[in-house]
Amino acid sequence: MSSAKITELREKIDSELEFDSKQLAKELFELRFKSSSEGLANPSRIREIRREIASIKTILRERQLGIRGAAPRA
Repeated sequence: MSSAKITELREKIDSELEFDSKQLAKELFELRFKSSSEGLANPSRIREIRREIASIKTILRERQLGIRGAAPRA
């Protein structure tokens, strides 16, 4: 994931990040289901989504622990 994308994620508040995470999880489920039944045109999208979810969770956890000077943002 590019540093610009990470910076963009860090600028969002916690509730936006949680919403994005849920939306990506839903998209990931749909892609996995689709890949098992009919195949995908872009199978690398699954990997991209997994990594984006991981980045979001990492940012939320850093804020929770106060790492990198990032306090939880409401």
